[in-house]
Amino acid sequence: MSSVTIRNVSKSFENNLILSGFDEEFKDGEFVTLLGPSGCGKTTMLRMIAGFEKPTTGEIYFDETLISSDKVFVPPEKRGVGMVFQSYAVWPHMDVFHNVAYPLIIAKKDRASIRQKVARVLDIVHLSQYAERYPNQLSGGQQQRVALARALVAEPTLLLLDEPLSNLDAKLRESMRFEIKEIQRNLGITVVYVTHDQTEAMAMSDRVFLINRGVVQQKGTPEEIYRQPVNQFVADFLGKVDFVKGEAGDGRIRLRRTEVSLPYAGEKQGAVEVAVRPENITMSKEKGDIEGTVTVGYYLGDTSDYRVAVGDIALRVITDGRLFRAFKPGDRVFLTLDDFMVYDDDGSLEEQLKIYT
Repeated sequence: MSSVTIRNVSKSFENNLILSGFDEEFKDGEFVTLLGPSGCGKTTMLRMIAGFEKPTTGEIYFDETLISSDKVFVPPEKRGVGMVFQSYAVWPHMDVFHNVAYPLIIAKKDRASIRQKVARVLDIVHLSQYAERYPNQLSGGQQQRVALARALVAEPTLLLLDEPLSNLDAKLRESMRFEIKEIQRNLGITVVYVTHDQTEAMAMSDRVFLINRGVVQQKGTPEEIYRQPVNQFVADFLGKVDFVKGEAGDGRIRLRRTEVSLPYAGEKQGAVEVAVRPENITMSKEKGDIEGTVTVGYYLGDTSDYRVAVGDIALRVITDGRLFRAFKPGDRVFLTLDDFMVYDDDGSLEEQLKIYT
């Protein structure tokens, strides 16, 4: 296994600062995800770990070995890292066996060793029966497993994955998440995974680093950053959320443009932003704290997704899919907020949520 220590790493291209002050250790056997919108710096960080980019400032260590700094640079081929890219990058003129064997052939390993290692890794990714097939005879998911097997065959202690599932359809992406996680558990290797998909990050990670505009906004377990987001950007990027402006004081929060007043035992005073996740709202026709009117509902199978007008604002409510017929547009309903988060309304919300600019 291998740990990765990143000390005060920054990266600029000309005058454009891409990543700033990244300072962290990824532990042996840990599954770490770098999560964030396009252009936030997560792939740049992965490429610096792999050796495809040099940090502008800072140092990177594998265990206790310095592999990148202003004076030291170990090239990619000597870092012992396996990497899987967004594109499968499998050789179309080679069958599965030779695609997977390629790194060992380049390293001039003996034939017996190559056969043994390729057979083992093909078994791990469930492709043993496809060893003689060519890429055009495989599905997208099978080609991605070929790329994964090729990254694993040289027995790396560190595996880097750059949005490897983004070209797959939704159902295949879901199954591949669990396959990759299971392989990582069984092999005990350290994985650094890059994605913009929060569901992937939540399902697979031991820890998540959520990055925006080159700066880590929050790090922690999926549950920690989902339940306790440190700012509005984190709350918005991880999951669904509505933000409502309010005034806090005297143990209450009064939501603007409504007649709603919520009990509040926190320390914030004055202008606030109240963040409410739609699954944390209970909707009923009989009782609740907030009265509203259903404006629209969407049936999604396992869930039902509603919009409810409360005064001049709209709240999103997600309920069990079996309850879809129970609520119709125009129905008067009562809402209970089982949980909500409160942030200072300092004018930064709109700036924080410009995640694609």
